[in-house]
Amino acid sequence: MERSERLNQELIFLSYKTVFHLQDLMQTFHISKRTALRDIASLEQLGLAFYVEPGRYGGYHLTKRQLWAPVLLNLAEINALFFAIKALSLLSATPFEKAYPPIYQKLMASLPLKEQQHVRRLQEVVNYYTIPNLDGPRFLPELLSAILDETVVAIELDQVNNQSYQLFDLLYRNGVWFFSGVALADQAWVIIRCDRVTAITTTAATPRYTHADLQQRQRTYDRDHHNVAYECTLTPQGREMVERNNYPNMHLKRVNGQDYLYGGYNQDEYDYMIQYLLGLGTNVKINYPHALQRGYLAAIERIKKMYAN
Repeated sequence: MERSERLNQELIFLSYKTVFHLQDLMQTFHISKRTALRDIASLEQLGLAFYVEPGRYGGYHLTKRQLWAPVLLNLAEINALFFAIKALSLLSATPFEKAYPPIYQKLMASLPLKEQQHVRRLQEVVNYYTIPNLDGPRFLPELLSAILDETVVAIELDQVNNQSYQLFDLLYRNGVWFFSGVALADQAWVIIRCDRVTAITTTAATPRYTHADLQQRQRTYDRDHHNVAYECTLTPQGREMVERNNYPNMHLKRVNGQDYLYGGYNQDEYDYMIQYLLGLGTNVKINYPHALQRGYLAAIERIKKMYAN
């Protein structure tokens, strides 16, 4: 274990104590007395406040208890952290988007000049590309608060439809944010684009479901809603394309060296399934059901007619 990592672990270890002895560090971290004394001096420089009480039953008494202990990061961990912030900041909308610039500035200011230069160089030469937000959700923080606080909220969709919901999660896929949960009026499980939300307010209604209840509802929905089974043969490139862009109702398997895409879809998702498979081009062949094959071939015919003239 590197010294920086050990000091980090020692801070966490001591954050739960009011008093400690050299033997505690020596035995827990398998270090010598000399190393333990040197570590204690370093921990004091990092802000660990204590006083020493001599005698057989003395020791180091912590004088200031803090919820968070300082964290020591090596250069590789610092680079990883800045890279993660850069990747997240490329999303034009997240529940925490306003926090990224000050976090970046505070972390940068805490680094020595040499490390600041290294991080800036890293930001220049390592690039991360993702799909930007295609939608414009306005209420991501409010939706997230409703999920975490487990409250019932009234949500207006498209400025016309106002219903009460109990929300389960937020998900981001291919440039679009969604929320899932239960529409309390008809007890239906829903997955709705967040950019459709035009107003959200917390109600005084008592929540009808715990988080565990909602989790079970989601599992039941995934199992029962996707009730039309399908299977497709994939080329190696097709498998790679599916791995980069897939949904919970899509699974991969390999049998005797051949790749397959399988799962289930709801009839309401029929048109979307056809468009998804068309996106795989010549890298997919639908094995079943016949209805999906027919719809796929009909879509190809429509594309061919576009070039008939």
